[in-house]
Amino acid sequence: MLYRTVQAHLESFLAQTAGDAETSGLPAFVKREFEAYLRCGILGHGLVHVRCERCGDDMAVAFSCKGRGFCPSCGGRRMSELAAHLVDRVLPRVPVRQWVFTVPVPVRYQLAFDAALTRAVLRVFLRTVFGWLRHAAARQGVLGGRCGAVTAIQRFGGALNLNIHFHSLVLDGVYTRASASTPPIFRPTPVPTDEDIAELLARLQRRVRRLLARRGRLPEDGPAPDPFAEQDPLFATAVAASLQGRVTLGARAGQPVRRLRSAAAVQATTPRCARLEGFSLHADVAVPAHARQRLEHLCRYLLRPPLALERLTETSGGQLLYQLRRPWADGSVALLLTPLELLERLAALVPAPRTPLLRYHGVLAPHAAWRPLIVPEPASAQTADVAPGEDDPPIAARRIPWALLLRRVFAVEVWTCARCGGRRRVVAVVTEPHAVRRLLGSLGLAAEPPPRPVAAVVAVS
Repeated sequence: MLYRTVQAHLESFLAQTAGDAETSGLPAFVKREFEAYLRCGILGHGLVHVRCERCGDDMAVAFSCKGRGFCPSCGGRRMSELAAHLVDRVLPRVPVRQWVFTVPVPVRYQLAFDAALTRAVLRVFLRTVFGWLRHAAARQGVLGGRCGAVTAIQRFGGALNLNIHFHSLVLDGVYTRASASTPPIFRPTPVPTDEDIAELLARLQRRVRRLLARRGRLPEDGPAPDPFAEQDPLFATAVAASLQGRVTLGARAGQPVRRLRSAAAVQATTPRCARLEGFSLHADVAVPAHARQRLEHLCRYLLRPPLALERLTETSGGQLLYQLRRPWADGSVALLLTPLELLERLAALVPAPRTPLLRYHGVLAPHAAWRPLIVPEPASAQTADVAPGEDDPPIAARRIPWALLLRRVFAVEVWTCARCGGRRRVVAVVTEPHAVRRLLGSLGLAAEPPPRPVAAVVAVS
């Protein structure tokens, strides 16, 4: 459904967002994301040719777009890879707690364009949480403790809206070391209470506001020039509309996104959760040291792609219905979108190039002195699934083999032949268009990519 929608309406969307002589259209990296998505998984754009050594059965494996914005398959692959990497090679076997920090909408708008400000707000957040953990350990007589965390910077909300916030997996305690010759020892800290969360949020609110004031970014300081709107006015408008749940283009520009409602839902009170002037802090989800499968599930939740294909359907009138993950307090259960409204919401979710969305801090930072003594040893079983005839990769290799990823994410078996159970091997990586067409023709597969329709509308000023 998503691919058909993007394929059928991308040209119209690009025509409406082309800009003019005075204003620029969408940034180039957003256009590249859409174009790459339409090539993702299409054999006509290139493939890996594998063959069974026993029966000679051939198989073609398509390339992925490796998009970071909204591609569900690439997002699912990255989610599985990074979740396995965090559990197997980063997070030690100690209790872990998820801390979720959200900032007000005007601050989210600035974070959407300013990576340096995003890093600064994240540092304030983790220093505040680390300070509380060290203070809690000191009350138990543990001095000089060191903390660690892995943070996923999520750019989306449950309604396909831009919502930059922080999900941090924080070690639920501190590490101490008696001497340089002894290994670090983990000391758990008490579970935070509702009062602790409220106090921490008040401290965070003051510190983030001081940070914004130092940089001249406080929203209530009065109207000020918007450098983001001056540089990319159309994209800045789309980002602001996504944050506010409004439409950017077409006859409904400026109006709220249409929602379907049922009976009003009751919003339950969540423990270890606090809200203050648009800021929120939540720390109720914790995983014990032995529950590694549950920890990987939590990592997948942090790293999931923004769009769930199973919740996207088409109505009889040709519009799109996107089911919300859970009903909202006002009873909203789904969004009703036109195809162009869906595309503009996806465009706002695409991160700028070279913007990391996963951060490591404290003892889990890449160059932390204690990190080699704390992170778990990688299991050799993860690297055993390699192509026949290839040298075994080192046990400490960072990435999971691609064939193993295809099995874990898409249930596609590359190395084992489905016909005879024999072992497959890579014959060639085919990228030349004429070679791709010849090979696909010999395999009886479609050799041409799906056609792109012509824009149905003209650009508007």
